[in-house]
Amino acid sequence: MRHAARRPRSCSLRPVLTRPRPTVDFRRLTHLVALADKRNFARAAEQVNLTQPALTRSVQAAEAEFGMRLFDRGTVAVKPTPAGEFVLERARRLVFDSRCLTRDVSLYRERALGDTAFGVGPFPAATFLAPLLAELRRDHPGVNLRVEVSNWELLLKRLVEEDIEFFVSDSRDIPRDPGVRIEHLRKEPGSFFVRTGHPLSSGGPVELRDVWSYGVASVRVPKGVRAALGQLLHLDPGIPPPLAIECDDVEILRSVSLASDTVLAAPNAAVEREIASGSLVALAVDGLEPLFSEMGIVSLRGRTPSPMASAVIARLHALPPTGDPVALRQRADAAKPARRRRRDDASRASGQ
Repeated sequence: MRHAARRPRSCSLRPVLTRPRPTVDFRRLTHLVALADKRNFARAAEQVNLTQPALTRSVQAAEAEFGMRLFDRGTVAVKPTPAGEFVLERARRLVFDSRCLTRDVSLYRERALGDTAFGVGPFPAATFLAPLLAELRRDHPGVNLRVEVSNWELLLKRLVEEDIEFFVSDSRDIPRDPGVRIEHLRKEPGSFFVRTGHPLSSGGPVELRDVWSYGVASVRVPKGVRAALGQLLHLDPGIPPPLAIECDDVEILRSVSLASDTVLAAPNAAVEREIASGSLVALAVDGLEPLFSEMGIVSLRGRTPSPMASAVIARLHALPPTGDPVALRQRADAAKPARRRRRDDASRASGQ
């Protein structure tokens, strides 16, 4: 019996169906970031200079490219999905790096110092900001500087929005963030001060509760300092000592203290002239550790500062240290005889 010849089997590979890799349109990434920030299509469209329907189409196209739903459209706000958060984390970094590249290329091409904008907290504003700006104006008269004075929370918001290049403030309460760099600058000593003739100005040590009984005027006090003061005042844990006046403008606080019995809490450098003239007196408080603010320079990690911003930061590091309250009191005491002689000379001149 003859068998029919078997045909050789042919092997064929079936194509494996895979999803094509998404192509990333950079402009759409900026649209996604804007929508995530504003949580509203109309506000996000305004930020990126698009009509709302155009932004909607762009976001839909991005979702189609990635093959994932990136936002939940609620009746109140637009919220990123978990997939959207995953994409947005990387999109923000790409958008940030792109802006940095554009800016750095511009600076390299122009090879100029350029203008800059930075922020300062209340204590730096009251101590070394004015002489720093005067020095910069003398050395770089053609440069434009924009300075924002505020508390660290608002300055951090301006920094993240890239409205300023860096800011200087007390850094103890600033939350640690991998995208934010905090560089230690200096410790700025501070004290409690009262006007000459104040009931507490006799010169001897005073109790902290007596200081607080007259009301204290200060900028926002760091949490750790508030807790230590609360313990000395025997307050319940978690209850901060009340401030009679809380204000980010040290100049206003100083004026109030000079015109009333309100006790001023301020950096020593902010009242050097008043101490030297005898219009303010530094208090010695029993049991109180030395007060200071922890100054830091806060910037965005990974962003190259402009040449002018680098020059300002270098000047900040070169600032001379400020004195302690004991030295301030000694200088004030040394100046008293000279002031008394001037008053006597003036009296004699008026009597002639």
